[in-house]
Amino acid sequence: MAEKARIFPDTSALFSGIWSARGAARMILRLAEAGVVVLVLGRRVREELEAVFQEKAPDLIADLAIVIDCCRPELCGGARPQTKRRLLRLVGHPADAAVLAEAWDSRVDYFVTLDKAHMLKNSRLRRQAPFPIGTPGDCLAWINKRIREQVEQGDHFF
Repeated sequence: MAEKARIFPDTSALFSGIWSARGAARMILRLAEAGVVVLVLGRRVREELEAVFQEKAPDLIADLAIVIDCCRPELCGGARPQTKRRLLRLVGHPADAAVLAEAWDSRVDYFVTLDKAHMLKNSRLRRQAPFPIGTPGDCLAWINKRIREQVEQGDHFF
C-alpha cells in the first residue's frame, strides 16, 4: 500500500481552508478527512489559528475544534532551536521561521502556504527546503500527480 502524503499547512492556508466553504485549501482538509492525505499540524500553527479565531470569530471556536478533529491530524511539537535559527536566516521573519521549522523537523512531504513575501517568492528557501512549498492549488496538483504515479506503479492507494 502506498504511503499517504504528509501535508503541513501554515496558519494562512489552514485558516483559508476552514473559513472558506470552497477552494483548494478546503479540498486539502476534505482529503485529510477522507484519509487520502495526512494533515500535519504544528504547535505554533494551532496556537496562531486559535488566536485568529479568538479575534475574528470567537463564536466559532467550537466549530474550529470539530473541523480540525474531523481531519484527524498528526500533531507535531516544537522544532529544534538550530532549525529555527537556520530558517530565520532564510525567511527573515521569526514567526514564519518557527512554523517552517516545525514542518522541516517533522519531515513532511509538502508545505502549504499563502505567504508570498516570505515563502512562495523566496527562491533561496525553495531551493534548500527538503519538501515542495506551494499554494493550496499547487499542493492539490502535486497530490494528484503523486496518486497517478502510485497507481501507474501498481501501488494500492486505499
